[in-house]
Amino acid sequence: MDLEGALDLIVEVPDFPEPGVLFRDLAPLFAHAEGFATVVNALAETIEPDTELLAAVEARGFMLASAVGYARGLGVVLVRKPGKLPLVAQRIDYALEYGTASLELPAGVAGPGARVGVVDDVLATGGTVDATCQLLERAGAEVAGISVVMELAALDGRAALSGRKIRSLLVA
Repeated sequence: MDLEGALDLIVEVPDFPEPGVLFRDLAPLFAHAEGFATVVNALAETIEPDTELLAAVEARGFMLASAVGYARGLGVVLVRKPGKLPLVAQRIDYALEYGTASLELPAGVAGPGARVGVVDDVLATGGTVDATCQLLERAGAEVAGISVVMELAALDGRAALSGRKIRSLLVA
């Protein structure tokens, strides 16, 4: 399966999680073995060569970063929602497209000087990815780049991530 065919497995769901939001559901892509493998291999190619570690954004980013990490021989840091980690290095509160949220970075996994690639499914307003980058940088790590499956251009997430290397497989 080619990349275009794999990305065609993404389904648009109107008015979720609230009226006016067009949600992009990657579940059909994840469930399709060949499509998922195609996307993972394409994402793996977007990772900067000097990357030492990947940061996965909860929750769909966990699946993607784990698979990409395996493909590239890299470890994965799970950036979690509050209350999920026994030892927390950093916490950040941030704005979403339709609300607010918080993320936490586990202690002792992304230390000073580490070159970390951030992996997630969708880049919307950029808030979640920006918060992840800030967590990593507060811990002393350097963000090597950002890789996402889909970028929602109308929401201009790139503006929140100005100056960062961003690679998207699909811009919608």
